[in-house]
Amino acid sequence: MEGLQRQTYRNVSGNSPVRFFAIGPSLVCVWFEKDVAYEYNYSHTGREHVETMKRLAQQGRGLASYITKHVSKDYARKF
Repeated sequence: MEGLQRQTYRNVSGNSPVRFFAIGPSLVCVWFEKDVAYEYNYSHTGREHVETMKRLAQQGRGLASYITKHVSKDYARKF
């Protein structure tokens, strides 16, 4: 993701498969174990979900659970 700063996910619980994230104005990218990444954006995933995911990513807690429960297959692209 050009122009986005990849950040380490804090993983407060200690057992999240999320490793990194990057936030853009209308998207969030999430890197999981084995360096698999997904982009979630307003047009594909929805603004409310993306904004919630941004908040959870910055808090370092609950992101993987949220993705599993609400948007697991609703990503814009996998890379």
